[in-house]
Amino acid sequence: MASSDLETKAKEAFLDDHFELAVDLYSQAITLNPNCAELFVDRAQANIKLGNFTGEKTSLVFRDNQLELLSTYAVADANKAIELDPSMAKAYLRKGMACIKLEEYQTAKTALETGAPLAPADSRFNKLIKECDERIAEEDEELHAQLVDKAPPQVVTPNIVPLTNTLPSQGTTLSYTKLKYRHEFYQKPEEVVVTIFAKGIPSNSIVVDFGEQILSVSIEVPGEEPYHFQPRLFGKIVPTKSRYDIMSTKIEIRLAKADATHWTSLEFSKDAVVSQKANVSSANSKPTYPSSKPKRVDWDKLEAQVKKEEKEEKLDGDAALNKFFRDIYKDANEDTRRAMSKSFVESNGTVLSTNWKEVGSKKVQGSPPDGMELKKWKN
Repeated sequence: MASSDLETKAKEAFLDDHFELAVDLYSQAITLNPNCAELFVDRAQANIKLGNFTGEKTSLVFRDNQLELLSTYAVADANKAIELDPSMAKAYLRKGMACIKLEEYQTAKTALETGAPLAPADSRFNKLIKECDERIAEEDEELHAQLVDKAPPQVVTPNIVPLTNTLPSQGTTLSYTKLKYRHEFYQKPEEVVVTIFAKGIPSNSIVVDFGEQILSVSIEVPGEEPYHFQPRLFGKIVPTKSRYDIMSTKIEIRLAKADATHWTSLEFSKDAVVSQKANVSSANSKPTYPSSKPKRVDWDKLEAQVKKEEKEEKLDGDAALNKFFRDIYKDANEDTRRAMSKSFVESNGTVLSTNWKEVGSKKVQGSPPDGMELKKWKN
């Protein structure tokens, strides 16, 4: 089947809220046409609907009697679309939306500001940029408050002490110094991802080292004050499995956890030791994104409420049938999903099989309803 036919099927699946099927179909289309930016930006939209923002999300695609493992998540898809077509406004919009979900507000703002001039009539850009500005301002206020809280108390010096001894020491002065580069972190059961927002830094000016419970980052640019970030980490890591990537706007550091402990903070503190062994995440849980900001809306609760209402809603006709098939696909294993995807695509939407043994080794022929004629897709 041609890439354009797969794209059409993927769009239909997306409109029917079959987002996982849409991702699989877009992946097959990308395999046939890997230089089409439109396919990547549309797959990014489907991944955003599924909550696949970043990480190691993959999908299985059956082709030429072999299974291919394709990397697929929203931020990577948006970046690829931008690489293929830097003038595509939708690509910057998708990246901005995904990064906001990840609380990477500066990265999101940069993408949105780049894409806004490409689509001046799209009001979503300005709305999302404003949201980023508000969140960045909140983070700056929190950082300032944290620095003030950690500052040593003022000590009143008796008059008998010589004047030279009342001057603050170098250590006292540094405790009030604002961090040069902002950093954030989020986590999965197996790793912690630290992002340092340092823009335009040459790779030879950056040194990153890993210890058993230490992260050391040094940035030394000629003519500028050196930056050193060396926290004692909340938990132990595996240095040999940890890595980092230097990008144009940031340094992304992936710390491999020594165990599946849930980190309540990035840095170690005595108060957090008791809770360190609590709240162990399961292997299939989604990434968590810690934040001290007040929550305006409990989106998880709202989403659960909507899903409950959808589940209890009584549907008729095609709507009920679509929901039935969607529930089957969502709860199915990999073989069943591949069978549904292959039979649906090869039969032009007239057959939907869940038996991989039956359809895996042969092409599925179309089976139109009684009184109707099956027509081939025209390119």
